[in-house]
Amino acid sequence: MAAAESDGDPPSASRSEFLNFSAKDTASRWLAAADLQQEVYRHLAVYVPRILCLGPSGGSGSREEQREEQREELACQLLLLAPMEWLLLGEEPAAGLAQLQENNQPSPLCGHVFKVGEPTYSCRECAADPTCVLCMQCFLGSVHKEHRYRMTTSGGGGFCDCGDAEAWKKGPYCQKHTPTDNSRDTEEDPVAQLPADMVARGYSIFSIVLKYAVDLLTWDQEEQLPAGLEPLERGDTYYCMLFNDEVHTYEQVIYTLQKAVNCSQKEAVSFATTVDRDGRKSVRYGDFQFCDQAKSVIVRNTSRQSKPLRVQVMHSSVVAHQCFALKALSWLGQIIQYSDGLRRILCQVGLQKGAEGENSSLVDRLMLNDSKMWKGARNIYHQLLMNSLLMDLKYKKIFAIQFAKNYRRLQTDFMEDDHERVFSITDLSVQIFTVPSLARMLMVEENLMTTIIRTFVDHLRHRDLQGRFQFDRYTAQQAFKFGRVQSLIGDLKYVLISRPSEWSDQLRMKFLEGLDAFLELLKCMQGMDPVVRQVGQHIEMEPEWEAAFTLQMKLTHIISMIQEWCSADECVLIEAYRKCLGALSHCYSGLPDGEQPISLSLAGHSVETFRYQVSQDKVSIHLPVCRLLAGLHVLLSRTEVASRFPEQLPLGELSPPLLIELPLRCLVLCAQVHAGMWRRNGFSLINQIYYYHNVKCRVEMFDKDIIMLQAGASMMDPNHFLMIVLSRFELFHIFSSADVRKRYREANKDVVQQNNTLIEEMLHLIIMVVGERYVAGVGQVEPFDEVRREIIHQLSIRPMAHSELVKALPENGNKETGLERVIDTVASFKKPGVTGRGLYELRPEWNKYFNLYFHHYSRADQSKAEEAQRKLRRQNGEDTALPPPLLPPLCPLFASLVNLLQCDVLLAVEGAVLQWAVEPSGGGWTESMLQRVLHLVGMALLEEQQQLENSSGDDDVTFNYTCKITRPGEAPSTSGSVLALLESLQNAPHLEVHKDMITWILKMVTNIKTMRERTSSTSTITISPGQGPEETVRDKDKAERKRKAEMARLRREKIMAQMSEMQKHFINENKELFQQSLEELEASTSATAENSSVPTCVSQVCVGPRRVGRAERRQLVTCILCQEEQEVRGHGRAMVLAAFVQRSTVLSKNRRRNLPDPERHDPLFMHPDLSLGIHTASCGHIMHATCWQRYFEAVQLKEQRRQQRLRGHTSYDVENGEFLCPLCECLSNTVIPLLPHTPSPDHSVNHSCLEEWLETTNQQIALLHSANKNSGLHTLMMSSVNDITVSLRNPFSSSISEMITTFSMSTYKVGLKVNPNEQDHRVPVLSWSTCAYTIQSIEQVKLVCVLQDDCLSSLTRFSSACWTAAPLKTVHTHFFRLFAALVPDSQVENTPCILDIDMFHLLVSFIIEHQFKSTHLHLLHLVTVAHLHINVIKYLLCVCVSVLPEVSSGWQLWRCVKAGVLPFLRAATLFFHYLNSTAPPADLLVAGPGQWEALCSYLSLPSNLLQLHQSQHTQLEPWCRHPGVTQTLQGGGVIVRFPRESNRLIELPEDYSVLINQASSFTCPRSGGDKSRAPTLCLVCGSMLCSQSYCCQTEVDGEDVGACTAHTFTCGAGLGLFLRVRESQVLFVAGKTKGCFYPPPYLDDYGETDQGLKRGNPLHLCSERYRKIERLWRQHGIAEVIGHAQEANQTLVAIDWQHL
Repeated sequence: MAAAESDGDPPSASRSEFLNFSAKDTASRWLAAADLQQEVYRHLAVYVPRILCLGPSGGSGSREEQREEQREELACQLLLLAPMEWLLLGEEPAAGLAQLQENNQPSPLCGHVFKVGEPTYSCRECAADPTCVLCMQCFLGSVHKEHRYRMTTSGGGGFCDCGDAEAWKKGPYCQKHTPTDNSRDTEEDPVAQLPADMVARGYSIFSIVLKYAVDLLTWDQEEQLPAGLEPLERGDTYYCMLFNDEVHTYEQVIYTLQKAVNCSQKEAVSFATTVDRDGRKSVRYGDFQFCDQAKSVIVRNTSRQSKPLRVQVMHSSVVAHQCFALKALSWLGQIIQYSDGLRRILCQVGLQKGAEGENSSLVDRLMLNDSKMWKGARNIYHQLLMNSLLMDLKYKKIFAIQFAKNYRRLQTDFMEDDHERVFSITDLSVQIFTVPSLARMLMVEENLMTTIIRTFVDHLRHRDLQGRFQFDRYTAQQAFKFGRVQSLIGDLKYVLISRPSEWSDQLRMKFLEGLDAFLELLKCMQGMDPVVRQVGQHIEMEPEWEAAFTLQMKLTHIISMIQEWCSADECVLIEAYRKCLGALSHCYSGLPDGEQPISLSLAGHSVETFRYQVSQDKVSIHLPVCRLLAGLHVLLSRTEVASRFPEQLPLGELSPPLLIELPLRCLVLCAQVHAGMWRRNGFSLINQIYYYHNVKCRVEMFDKDIIMLQAGASMMDPNHFLMIVLSRFELFHIFSSADVRKRYREANKDVVQQNNTLIEEMLHLIIMVVGERYVAGVGQVEPFDEVRREIIHQLSIRPMAHSELVKALPENGNKETGLERVIDTVASFKKPGVTGRGLYELRPEWNKYFNLYFHHYSRADQSKAEEAQRKLRRQNGEDTALPPPLLPPLCPLFASLVNLLQCDVLLAVEGAVLQWAVEPSGGGWTESMLQRVLHLVGMALLEEQQQLENSSGDDDVTFNYTCKITRPGEAPSTSGSVLALLESLQNAPHLEVHKDMITWILKMVTNIKTMRERTSSTSTITISPGQGPEETVRDKDKAERKRKAEMARLRREKIMAQMSEMQKHFINENKELFQQSLEELEASTSATAENSSVPTCVSQVCVGPRRVGRAERRQLVTCILCQEEQEVRGHGRAMVLAAFVQRSTVLSKNRRRNLPDPERHDPLFMHPDLSLGIHTASCGHIMHATCWQRYFEAVQLKEQRRQQRLRGHTSYDVENGEFLCPLCECLSNTVIPLLPHTPSPDHSVNHSCLEEWLETTNQQIALLHSANKNSGLHTLMMSSVNDITVSLRNPFSSSISEMITTFSMSTYKVGLKVNPNEQDHRVPVLSWSTCAYTIQSIEQVKLVCVLQDDCLSSLTRFSSACWTAAPLKTVHTHFFRLFAALVPDSQVENTPCILDIDMFHLLVSFIIEHQFKSTHLHLLHLVTVAHLHINVIKYLLCVCVSVLPEVSSGWQLWRCVKAGVLPFLRAATLFFHYLNSTAPPADLLVAGPGQWEALCSYLSLPSNLLQLHQSQHTQLEPWCRHPGVTQTLQGGGVIVRFPRESNRLIELPEDYSVLINQASSFTCPRSGGDKSRAPTLCLVCGSMLCSQSYCCQTEVDGEDVGACTAHTFTCGAGLGLFLRVRESQVLFVAGKTKGCFYPPPYLDDYGETDQGLKRGNPLHLCSERYRKIERLWRQHGIAEVIGHAQEANQTLVAIDWQHL
């Protein structure tokens, strides 16, 4: 304690100094000094330790700490910073800064630095790359808000690019930053605008302050200070300083701190939060030994699993100076905002080389020590660099050069550091490398591209013997390290993202040098992770594969960008092609050596190759060098370099068989995996194949392999190509043997199946090689056509949402897919309803482009698309053939590909497959195989037709497929020609599915023959594809279909006639039985007709002596569990309804009212603000009470067994009596007993008038009062007061009574949150209360729809019976108090004023307590008059405080009073309707002007209620005299206006970015101005909360809960609806353990939500969806939704909802 006391002196000592201190004099003294730095340092040495870091710091939320911070800020400003400002400006700072700002001509750059969570906008049309963003203000004032833009939330740290012409293709300036005539030219020096003496002073003071800050932030001694800053007296005061790292979790740090510094959990949480936010925090203050002890405990506790937490014991003066160094940097950042001249001076000071030469400037020192600093220091100096160097274009360039020079070292430091990249200096690369001019300058001058690639390769050290990358097991540590290395790829992407339009020789040279380095990287990847097929036993250990694919995915965009750069310059392209070919030759050098050469011959052709089997030898899926060459080869074709400069290309060096070798192996591997030959290699291989075809990788993997095969095939003899393909597929022996079919039958069944799949895959490959022409350079198409084709094929599967289409298309480096340019031409958009999302449907005219063998279809997609297309064709009345579509022509370099279709080897294969199909007995073929062959035949015919159409004469057509298929095939197939086989298959019964396709082919053959004949006779006339033969075949088909349909109709009619005959026969045999039931039916219908005619003559009344009861009828119900039917009787077995009781604030008009204390709360009188009610809902399913009890016991048992398992069941809480309805799985927590209808009234009884009844009742109450005092008299009195007490005989069986108690206990337990207690006098009150509250909440939703509701009728009847379970004395006491509220009684104390009572609750309590039906009307009259009176008082009050206009007439008063009474009457109507089972009149069911009269007549009230008011004026006086009324009239208390308006959820803004902006400026209320990480908006009251963070956890019932859960207990009685702003997610919470996420009401233009804001499309409020959420809330359906969501989502990892 001594240390702390001694620290009390300095503040008091400094107080007098503080008052006498003059900043102006100090500045003058400094200016006169010989050595300014020495003078300033001396001042800092004296004052800094006396102002900052005095004594211990508590938790960051404490009031004292906040006051201390404010004191420090003030002292720093006045004693330390003010003299510097005087010195710099030479005048009073406020005036000087204002003058500076006025004279400043700012640059057009905005430079606003983003806060965490702030919205940023990027234009998809105009941004140079996705990193170019605008702040909200600039965006709203720019042209881009009319374009397609992307909205995201910032991670903090970047800045707005408004005003940077290089960042935008058009519209670089917003209205605010548009350069004006008087704005400064960018080349002009802004320092020249400043006075010369200020410039000199600026250099001096900036260099002193910046040097001071840099020295202290890079200072590594814990005891000493730099020269000149040593304190005058040095006390033994130290801080134990804890530093942040990314290794230890919050929990570990909290636990360690509690042990080390002996603090509470709350303090430890506060310390941990601050350490995480600022990077360090002092956790103990005192002498050295005291602090060192804490350090050793922390180190010991955290070094068990990993490296220990970093802790330092630092002298308080060192800590104080470091704190001031940060304040000084922030001050520099603020000062330079006033003047661009000062900004430039600071830049010059920062980048000025020191005496040591290289890397000696202050900025260099900061950069190179970056990884040694703590998070808070880094943030502040990074911010300063952004505000200074990056905002000054001249110095940005100089800084960029320094950054590039130190690039390798900075990256190496970052690898060793464990902070996230956001807090590292390397993150500034995004600000530098994305500027195209800077990136190219650095590429040329600093060889940046090569540096980045080499640094990357150096960090991936693990290689195998061949020098390829070899990744270890992909552990968390490995992933972390690898994740850091990948940031280098991001930097390379920034450098390459915009391709140059003009090339210099230097740029060419450096780019090609970078390409060399990149090829070295690709060579290390070529052939990595090779696999060998497992035979015999399953692989034991799944090999590592993720790292290699992660690397591939990251490099995909880089590879694409390098190809784009190459395509921009012919010289670069030719050179790059050479280099890539050289690299590939190097990779191939070890390929065919040691392989056995073999010769293959088939169909009269032979080829030399070597023996290699994918199923036995090593094969790798990673071939990036090969694929890059394929990409460059396409570019040669696309840019026509190949045809213009063939002599410069090394095309002669290419060996086509070698080019196709590796890609072919890869495709064969995929085929064999599909055929199930690699099952024993485990999941790692399946995953690799999946990603190989996946949209993220396929552009630079699968697609390029197909292109490489196309390139090889176009340079080879097609027969040779196909023979090599057959050989690699290991199918050559099948097609080359003399008698294929016999060989097949003998083979093993599995082998046959495998070979069948391989043949299918091989045929599919040939279809792809010939047919995939939608790549610019292979076919004569544009990129537009490629995207269009992708979309057509995706929409051919089914209609899709925009986001699904985006996911199915590959993105380019700018995250664009090209979808928007195309989509509207091929698809129409269907908007969504209240659920679901908007869908795109393919326009019918594009169906003809459908290709069944589209290369990007998975097998599942293909079968879905085939089914959808066939269905569509059937609907349109067309045949079901799916012929190949017309293809675009090939580019010259690939033109010879078409010859594959007519080569001898393919014809032999086609012939063989057709031959097998003709004799289908052997299992040696499949329909898929035949379908592929038919497709190939169709492709060849279309090709021939196209060539004939485009040719001028017969001589030009080299493609003569029709001639070849009419010749009988050569050996080995001994069959007839392909055409003959097709004709014989046309009517084969086992090929009904393919009949249409074969017909189409034969038709095409006929067409082509006709065309050839015509062309040879008259070569001048061109003929459209022959219509004649096609039409005749179609007519035949139609006739055939008609005949079949007619036969089917006749068959149906025959069956129906037979059934009718059998029915008649059955009726004749059972005549008596039918006769009897018909008579019964007639009798019952006539009876109902009689009954229904009664009400028409008598008006329907539901209360009082004229009440019309419902005709006596038995109420039969069926138990959902045992299916037994039973009548509802008072003495029968109890039947119950599953129900859910919950506390509710949905109708509350006062959310500030605290929850009542459960032990002392008296619920008899409900306040009109309805601040807390009990709501009961039911799904309406009925069970026997015994069946329900058995069911609930089974649920309990199951739950007890479950507890031994991994996790509890979360959708219902059995301990709180919750269960799911056995039928509909609706959440329930109790049951309501079903009770019989009340009997009809006895009209013969004499009914007294109201005055008489009041008099009698008063007398009886007086008697009971005296009887209660004299217990002997009490029993005697019972008979005389039977008017109140009715007979004491319990009208219910024991099982029903038990269920009445069960439900009463549930409402009591839920309503008061207490343990069950049957003796508590409040039990019946809560039963009445839930009945009244439920009716009120339903009346607010709608009157009409609920007049037949089971739940309400059961609830009302239950309430009217629940008094039977309560002691008589309790019932009397309640009645006295209720009656005294309306008829004052001196014996009853603390009666509330009528303005503080909700009249409907009072009415329900009265009626239910008072069992004599004859008195109900009197009670209704009495309560209605009271309600009228309240309305009049409140109306007059509102007029007095001028909420309403002046009373113009009595009519206006009447109209307002009528409107105020109407909801009360509607609720009363519902109540009496259910209580007395009186059918409502028709007028009542129609909302409109006639409803008032209908209500009054139904309730037996005069339609002019003022008559009642008149007759009861005697009653008014005591009400008005009540002190509560006087107090309210004098302006005390809350006025609840009638009619009460329905509560609504808060208004939300139409544009979601407004919400994001609000949330970004919301700071955590407890973390001293820290931005909240998960700002969450309460939709009920509009409060913004800091969710999901330790800082805002509070204790509720002894348990720590997050801000949202805590808020629900004050705002929604434990139930809450929230919008998580940064995730665009609605959160429902019920209690502490239940919650669910719900789709938000914000949709993008495509009718989709964007949970997590991943897509970034602009979001707008969908009012229908918001109304749906509101309806759920108002109907008390939230708990139900949560239950269903948790039931549906039984994931293993449960979410801790209470921490949100």
